[in-house]
Amino acid sequence: MASMVQARAGQLNVTPEMLRRRRLRALRRGIRRVPLYLVLIAGAVLLGMPLAWLVSSSLKSNAMIFAYPPQWIPNPIQWENFLIVWQKVPFGLYTLNTMHIVFFAVLGGTLSSAFVAFGFARLRFPGRDVLFLILLGTMMIPFHVTLIPTFVLYKFLKWLDTFKPFTVVPWFGGSAFSVFLIRQFFMTLPLELDDAARIDGCNSFDIFWRIILPQAKPALGVVAIFGFMGNWNGFILPLIFLQSPSKYPLALGINALRSAQFNTKWHLLMAASLMMCLPCIILYFVAQRYFVQGIVFSGVEK
Repeated sequence: MASMVQARAGQLNVTPEMLRRRRLRALRRGIRRVPLYLVLIAGAVLLGMPLAWLVSSSLKSNAMIFAYPPQWIPNPIQWENFLIVWQKVPFGLYTLNTMHIVFFAVLGGTLSSAFVAFGFARLRFPGRDVLFLILLGTMMIPFHVTLIPTFVLYKFLKWLDTFKPFTVVPWFGGSAFSVFLIRQFFMTLPLELDDAARIDGCNSFDIFWRIILPQAKPALGVVAIFGFMGNWNGFILPLIFLQSPSKYPLALGINALRSAQFNTKWHLLMAASLMMCLPCIILYFVAQRYFVQGIVFSGVEK
């Protein structure tokens, strides 16, 4: 084996002493990174403990949840908790309501945000930069400040206790953050693409739909993921705008499992919460790289 290494080193004009030094430098780099890895592992364990406790509690009886010392591995495991949840509340109906809201909100929010971002990034018109600054300024307004005027507006439109505030509104521009994110990505694409397309006879909509939008799949994926997470876990807006239990989404529907302080079935609430979290967890593992790209794109400047 040593002779083979020496022969290979001779072919590359690398002496065994140089190979030894390289291995030593690599070993030193690995040793220096050990504390960093230990900190990352400790942080991962710390952040993963709530999820682990959620899984553990969803498989326990209500009394076992408050046992001391805490028992991480349930004994016995109560798989029937998940079945009882479906019997206690219309979990399937809540899931369909949530999927209905998420589908139209994500689709409308993503497309409309891309359309507005295209105007700010690729078109030239008077006051474009001022309007964009005003749009960014709306991100500084606290959500609660606009809540009452929004409620009054929806009441005037007779949209209360309907899905329209969640499925129609996103089609009119999406959110300021989504527009900013996609606009930053559009700014990285060369303007020569637009000029070449106009020479071939394309108008602005053709350039947006046929050229720019297909290249923006990473940015659109980020916006779609954020939109999915926000609408899937939405609680405050459905609580304010919906009154009929038959129209509740998951986040609001499983709240029905809570009752008086000492009568809440915490094991059922944990089981319902775990079933609600599963799509988000699966989405994270499937589209993890898009989350990272979202952080990168938000800081890109031309």
